[in-house]
Amino acid sequence: MLNTMAGATSLFRKKGEVAPPRKKLKVPRLFIFLCLAPWLFGIIFFTAYPMISSFYQSFTRYNIIDKPVFIGLDNYERMFFEDDDFMKALKNTIWISVISIPLRICFAIFAAWLLTRPKRGRNIYRTIFFLPSMVPAVAATIVFTYVFNPVYGPINKGLEFVGINNPPYWFLDPNWSKWALIILGLWGIGDTMIIFLAGLLDVPKSLYEAAELEGASGFQSFRFITLPLLTPVIFFSGVTGVIGSFQYFTQAFVASGQVNDYSKAMYFYATHIYQTAFKAYEMGYASALAWFLLLITMLCTLVILKTQKRWVHYPNGSLFK
Repeated sequence: MLNTMAGATSLFRKKGEVAPPRKKLKVPRLFIFLCLAPWLFGIIFFTAYPMISSFYQSFTRYNIIDKPVFIGLDNYERMFFEDDDFMKALKNTIWISVISIPLRICFAIFAAWLLTRPKRGRNIYRTIFFLPSMVPAVAATIVFTYVFNPVYGPINKGLEFVGINNPPYWFLDPNWSKWALIILGLWGIGDTMIIFLAGLLDVPKSLYEAAELEGASGFQSFRFITLPLLTPVIFFSGVTGVIGSFQYFTQAFVASGQVNDYSKAMYFYATHIYQTAFKAYEMGYASALAWFLLLITMLCTLVILKTQKRWVHYPNGSLFK
């Protein structure tokens, strides 16, 4: 039996001979199309068509009930020269993006580093740190408006207990309301922390051992080993943070509704789109606002992509040539 099999396989080992090609599996094109049909249907009717429709509506006056009336660039002129709320919302959105993204990255790195220290119960600690990110945004915001209540909230009670006589009014104060939202965001950094934790655990321990033999301090090891190897994760968190911060809506909308934000200190760009579209029913102008938001997000993302070659270090070289 073995001799027979050896003889059969040796027939194809002769010089100049190869094994016969396998038969190609013939799949009907109709079957392939039917498999792709759900995805094609979704991408056409729920993504492509709404985008094309909103782009056209951005050049029209449209209130859902009446037919769209083409008005050219009037919506975009109104955006920059007539709408004061647009500039206020844009400034608030840029402010919270510039402040919250670096803070989230720094706090996520610090939390991930803390979770690499324990030798016992590390899974329990990681679960505790990650749980806040699973809390629904609406529920977390309502709880935080109570926690930061200037009269009976536990935060201000604790500050008064340690000797701070005039604690901030937090959500009620235009100067502190955005900081309260940032603290709310830092409380739920579990999703970002998990990514940085994976990055820290991926750093080879041999590099730390070699640095220790060379007499490097803990800060030097972090500066020249940990931080460069974490730059791909920082890059990813920065890009997703920019995209998410320009769409910041739920927490600010719920908090402003809870405290009646008359100063519009928590009035962000996505809130302005919502108010324009579903309160004033100016769908044409809201579409123009949405497309300008897309343009800003794309420009910021492209800037980060272009600069990543200077500071992002990949083990096998840059992924973006």
